[in-house]
Amino acid sequence: MNWKKMLVLSAVSLPLVLLGCNSDDGDEGPAGPAGATGPAGPAGPAGSDGAGGSDATPTTISLSLMGRYETGVFDESAAEIVDYDPATRMTFVVNANSGHIDVVDASAPSSPTLAMTLDVAADVAAALGMNASDLGAANSVAVSNGSLAVAIEADNKQANGYIAFYQTDGTFLSAVEAGALPDMVTFTPDGNTVLAANEGEPNGDYSVDPLGSITIVDVSAGVASVTAANVTQLDFTAFNGGGLTGPVRISSKAASVAQDIEPEYIAVSADSRTAWVTLQENNAFAVVDITTNSIEKVMGLGYKDYSIPGNEMDPSNRDNGVNIRNVPVFGAYMPDSADAFEFDGVTYVVTANEGDGREYLTDAESSGDCTAQGGFDFDDGDCFHYLDEVRIKDITDNGASFDPDLIALAGADFEDDEKLGRLKVIANLGTTGTCASLATTGQPEADCTYEALYAYGARSFTIWNTQTGQPVFDSGSDFEVITANRLGESFNASNDDNEGDDRSDDKGPEPEAIEIAVIEGRTYAFIGLERVGGIMVYNITTPEASEFVQYINTRDFTVDDVEDDLALVGDLGPESIKVVPAQDSPTGSPMLILGNEVSGTTSFFNIAVITQ
Repeated sequence: MNWKKMLVLSAVSLPLVLLGCNSDDGDEGPAGPAGATGPAGPAGPAGSDGAGGSDATPTTISLSLMGRYETGVFDESAAEIVDYDPATRMTFVVNANSGHIDVVDASAPSSPTLAMTLDVAADVAAALGMNASDLGAANSVAVSNGSLAVAIEADNKQANGYIAFYQTDGTFLSAVEAGALPDMVTFTPDGNTVLAANEGEPNGDYSVDPLGSITIVDVSAGVASVTAANVTQLDFTAFNGGGLTGPVRISSKAASVAQDIEPEYIAVSADSRTAWVTLQENNAFAVVDITTNSIEKVMGLGYKDYSIPGNEMDPSNRDNGVNIRNVPVFGAYMPDSADAFEFDGVTYVVTANEGDGREYLTDAESSGDCTAQGGFDFDDGDCFHYLDEVRIKDITDNGASFDPDLIALAGADFEDDEKLGRLKVIANLGTTGTCASLATTGQPEADCTYEALYAYGARSFTIWNTQTGQPVFDSGSDFEVITANRLGESFNASNDDNEGDDRSDDKGPEPEAIEIAVIEGRTYAFIGLERVGGIMVYNITTPEASEFVQYINTRDFTVDDVEDDLALVGDLGPESIKVVPAQDSPTGSPMLILGNEVSGTTSFFNIAVITQ
């Protein structure tokens, strides 16, 4: 008999026994095993959505100055590009004044000290059998996994420069030839490749204009063994016959597209396969395939419209202070620095939209001497051979004119100093007519009519979607509005004196440096303002919803003479930024390093993470 039948029989017979007996009930027996699970019932109705959740630990960041290293050299580029080695806790600083690399001990960032200097010209000359006098100043420095790369120009800037390699302890290892005027050098994130942007600027009288180029060096076997066989030089001669994408600005005086293109800065994708090279004067990007060592495209960035609400600017230094407003002017982004980051599977490039004009001149003793040299204008020892910037009020001096529609849009008196007259614009954009003089002097004459006006730079930073080539965020008028609110009368000051409103007619606060860093899972952009000074911080974790976080400026605007009181004025002319993650920082917190070109200082900031 199985256990189920036994259980049934017991359940039936037990009551019979109890009824036939007058004794007390017996103890309760143990529970039997559970029966089989029955079939599932029908599904109930769906419940309503729950309330949206919130970030359990929302955070932000805040910068504060810890200390600075001071060269005591004013306005001579004694502190430009910076980078950092976590193993030695050394900061490497381009000192263009001395031509060397200053190595600053940052193990105590509240009191950094000079540890050594690298005489790059002497090291390269000795290694390659050259004369050190044939080499010029170092222009850029980059660190990766204990290795150091330095870009150094030739004494003749139109000749090819070099990339020198060191260990981060200062030991020289090797050097290879780059292009003309290597202005920026960087390692790819995987450390296997070094790239240099070779600007290739013309000489003073524009008689020699070398090719702009990009140098690619394979360092996968280590920088000590690098030779010419590891080097690929890319230029833009393939674009002389066309193939540019969008409105790429080419100088009217240029002998060719390839000679006119001037690579400025390089941002590299996280997978080390693609580089975006800013072509500042051309208002464009070059896209480089690092896996094939080729230039895929050159694409123009378009223009910012200052007549759109949110894109206001102050266009005059003669309007008695802050006067930020919409104006019928476009801005050529002309980015200097750039960096890259990823969001939702897409790479974005972030640019500091400084702007830059072309001004080529030689020294002359007199107007006659200038004319004999082939120059068109003499001004206090300077003989101008080409100048592509012009104040709006000066456009008509030599007979050029404005289109009636532009006059109607801007207003009949728009050439007044307190309105648009003082603003410097790009002479060879927005014109109709033959404009023959633009190809010689760069200045407009009677055969030029202006239908639109284009200013230098965008006074902002921009986030670009690299898949579409379109901007997804621009900071608009933020930089001028924020600095005006914060600094008051010191708004739009220059970086070599404390007179306010001085740069409104030029490029405003002039964003120069940019660095992207991920801190506590959030992505931040740090932007240095070259003229008025200071660092803008934005949370760009979601690119299209980027938000302002902080503006910090350590400059003392109460100092009357910034050169005489250089030790008191603080930081002038931010040129480059390096963010050190917490795990590599001597303080255990993220750290920002700022190279300041005009004050010759290298500053160290703590980045505090604040839980909100």
